[in-house]
Amino acid sequence: LGSGIDVIYPSENKSLYSDIIKNGVVISEFSLGARPEPSNFPRRNRIISGLSLGVVVVEATEKSGALITAKLAIDQNREVFAVPGNIDSARSQGTNKLIQDGAKLIESVDDIMEELKYYFGTEFKLEMSQQKDLFIDDDSLTDEEKKTLVCLSNESVHIDTVIEESGFKSEVVSKILLDLELKGLVKQIPGKNFVLN
Repeated sequence: LGSGIDVIYPSENKSLYSDIIKNGVVISEFSLGARPEPSNFPRRNRIISGLSLGVVVVEATEKSGALITAKLAIDQNREVFAVPGNIDSARSQGTNKLIQDGAKLIESVDDIMEELKYYFGTEFKLEMSQQKDLFIDDDSLTDEEKKTLVCLSNESVHIDTVIEESGFKSEVVSKILLDLELKGLVKQIPGKNFVLN
């Protein structure tokens, strides 16, 4: 955390904080009661990057905090990955510069797994590429939800493509995608595009 372990920031993350405690661990190097000061976050990110095998930067302006984390990762001999963006977008300047400076350009999770396969072996990569098979065996999903999920991937897919591939009517697909988003399985991104979450 970028605060004391007893200070939940932002406060709306209280239920997430509880979930993490039940299933994992919350770490802070700050004393109890320490407020989330801006200078705390680069220090926090140093620990996050140190505990990670690599850092993925999806969007970053030229002076983004994400770039500080990427630099920390480089200093710690961690892998740095970046998602390329539109050259006219201020939010892509940082990621595109990282790629120019040698960060691995990624377009999907497979690019990350290819780079990290020596940590996990090929079986882990296979498991990631078979993510959709897990949905097929999930009894909490309806047949329509499963069929819709198979149309999606880790790269953005337009709703019209989902409608065409699933064979469902547009209003049905819209409802299914909303349900899947509420279940945390799908994420909507601008332009009526969807990705697996």
